[in-house]
Amino acid sequence: MTSVLLDRDGDVLVVTISRPEVRNAIDRTTADALVAAFGDFDADATLSTAVLTGAGGGFCAGADLRAVGMRTEEEGDAPLGVSRMLLGKPVIAAVEGHAVAGGLELALWCDLRVAAMGAVFGVYCRRFGVPLMDGGTIRLPRLVGQGCALDMILTGRPVDAEEALRIGLANRLVPTGDALPASLTLAHELAALPQTCLRSDRMSVHEQWSLSTADALLNETRRGLAVIASGETAQGAERFARGDGRHGTPIP
Repeated sequence: MTSVLLDRDGDVLVVTISRPEVRNAIDRTTADALVAAFGDFDADATLSTAVLTGAGGGFCAGADLRAVGMRTEEEGDAPLGVSRMLLGKPVIAAVEGHAVAGGLELALWCDLRVAAMGAVFGVYCRRFGVPLMDGGTIRLPRLVGQGCALDMILTGRPVDAEEALRIGLANRLVPTGDALPASLTLAHELAALPQTCLRSDRMSVHEQWSLSTADALLNETRRGLAVIASGETAQGAERFARGDGRHGTPIP
């Protein structure tokens, strides 16, 4: 049986880590399967958004410390596979149960996080001397600020869903059991929007971290001009002129 399950819902791909017997901990085979799944997703022009989730009521407990052969190289894929990949399309984490240690890092790799009320986040690997090597020390402070990030990273304490929402770690909070359906709804909402502009603005957000302010503004301008040149902006202006989407209403 594969440890990564794929399910297509229209133009949305659902990627499920399926090792519930070890709380969806990632071994080398699973890491490789995640790389393959998201690489194929990024290359598939018929898919717009992906959802990453876990089987059995949990998201992911991080690296499987009992497994042999986890990556520790400086180059190439990250220990958990996907954490060094920058995709051209958004990924949403549907978090039920624990997203801890490397599982937290996988959730941070996603663009948005929909957390169920029973979700728990934390750097649980702190207790065992296992370092964060899948972007946790980078993405967490960028997302919640250095103070909150260091509180989590140094103590390894659990952070419940309500606190996660309050500090900006979670984007949506839903009843237990609803993380996946809520994420699918959100994914389809994103997929229904003009994709050239959405993906360009998203990529500008990711790219600006390594740029000076002046270079980031130039990059944003260049990307914006490319979107306008694509014709998508003119099409949107025509829809607006017809009255579609005014006052935040959905566009047919």
